Amino acid sequence: VLRDDFRQNPTDVVVAAGEPAILECQPPRGHPEPTIYWKKDKVRVDDREERISIRGGKLMISNTRKSDAGMYTCVGTNMVGERDSDPAELTVF
Repeated sequence: VLRDDFRQNPTDVVVAAGEPAILECQPPRGHPEPTIYWKKDKVRVDDREERISIRGGKLMISNTRKSDAGMYTCVGTNMVGERDSDPAELTVF
């Protein structure tokens, strides 16, 4: 089972370049409990990059760059399927 409704959708974030950015997401309830990954402009975010970490639904980007700006979507996934959150925009100025 994977419900449709996200417990928390990410919200738009505005940061200055060099500042950290945090996007938060709580996936829908599911059985088994869904895991999360993030997409930026429809491409999966690579959390192997040292500036990026994903912990418990939070996407943290340290030392943001202009290139980090874009539309971010949180994806909850389990063996039943996937659900995309509403998109949130990260603006870097």
